Parts: sequence; C-alpha cells; structure tokens
Amino acid sequence: MRLDKFLKVARIIKRRTVANEACDGGRVSVNGKTARASYLVKVGDVIEINFGTRCVKIKVTNVRETVKREESENLYEIID
Repeated sequence: MRLDKFLKVARIIKRRTVANEACDGGRVSVNGKTARASYLVKVGDVIEINFGTRCVKIKVTNVRETVKREESENLYEIID
C-alpha cells in the first residue's frame, strides 16, 4: 500500500491529499530516509512524521486496504 494511502487509512492524517503534500514536503520519513508518497509500506516499517513542532513516530504492525474507525489503531503502534 502506498504511504499516503496508509496514513489516511490509519487515520494519522485525515486526507490523502494532505498526506501526499506532507510526503512531497519532506516531512515524512520511513526507516530514517525521507519517503515519497509512492513508497510501498510494509509491516515493520518505522514512519516518522513532523507536524510543525511535534514529531510522531510509529511502527507499522498491519497493512489493510480498508478498516473501520475503531480498528484503525491496530495498524500501527506509537513509538516514544
């Protein structure tokens, strides 16, 4: 699954276009490298997203095309 779509499906970023812009702006990195929106997310990837002054680091635990709102948190775990 593409990185921008994963961020939207996991409900980390609300809209796919915003996720795409974040990737293009260099604010998203996967496994320590800046990633493009077309990067294919795999289980075990560590995604780091910079939201202004805040940084969120997550580890991908599952990749699914569609999930319900309650199940979206099962796709990743937050790393401190």
